[in-house]
Amino acid sequence: MKILYVDDEAMALKYFERLVSPLAPVITATSVEEGREMLRLHGAEIGVLVSDQRMPGERGNELLRYAREHHPGIVRMLTTAYSELGEAIEAINAGEIYRYISKPWALESLRTDLKNALELAELRRERDGLMREKMLAHQGQLLGSRLCQLLGVAAAIRPDQADAALHALARSALVVGAPAPDVDWRRWDHADLLQAEARRAVQVAQGVRHWLQSWETGAGDPLAALGAAWGVAPSGPAIVLDDPARVARLMHGPAGGDVSPADVAWLAWLLWQGGAARVQDDAGRWRIEPAEPAARAADWLAATIERFGPLPA
Repeated sequence: MKILYVDDEAMALKYFERLVSPLAPVITATSVEEGREMLRLHGAEIGVLVSDQRMPGERGNELLRYAREHHPGIVRMLTTAYSELGEAIEAINAGEIYRYISKPWALESLRTDLKNALELAELRRERDGLMREKMLAHQGQLLGSRLCQLLGVAAAIRPDQADAALHALARSALVVGAPAPDVDWRRWDHADLLQAEARRAVQVAQGVRHWLQSWETGAGDPLAALGAAWGVAPSGPAIVLDDPARVARLMHGPAGGDVSPADVAWLAWLLWQGGAARVQDDAGRWRIEPAEPAARAADWLAATIERFGPLPA
């Protein structure tokens, strides 16, 4: 874990590096803009950011504000002369910094402050790692829950085709490798998430009924009907997509987001066609074409849910 020190005075940079390098590797920058660039290049390696306040152009607290927004795990510290103490206190109150270090530095105090900051940064990384593992597990559970929910919706509308259609939907989501649903776990508690997902299921049911009623009253060629729903013309006996989101959005769309008619079209089409479709990677593009429904085991649903969670980082 490294320390980034930003100061426009070359002697201060050299002095800081000589004093602090026994604790951790030091990266230096001479301006706020250069500090931002160091964060962009080395943010994953930096545990502590120390910035001088008075520099030509932008002030140090502006860099610390940027770090808080874009690299919240980094421990932020401001070094100031005693005459600038008010600015340091303002930065603390605004949540921009962990603490301030007065200039001129007292060697032992500086090392102690930085040692504590590095320990805090390590604790934050451990916490963030645990939170990430928890989020990945929850996202996998959410995908499994959505698959079961969609199967219930499909079975209520087309009980004879629901199993084949959902099997094809799940296979296509796995084939395209869509990302995990975007869930802000700081925003959603369990009850609110369940309510949002139930509302989502209602929108799916309404959308599926809409498409089936439309297509079954004379849509003509099934592939052309799906292409029209997506605004994509078929290419010969297939639909070719640059972005596979259309076939996976019902599974991987963000929590709390609305479901559009285009999002629902794939499930509705699979119900209409009894799951008779295949999705393949075609040199970086995605080819969708009619095909015999894939064979499915009796326990395909449980096996698919296990594949969904926890998802890889």
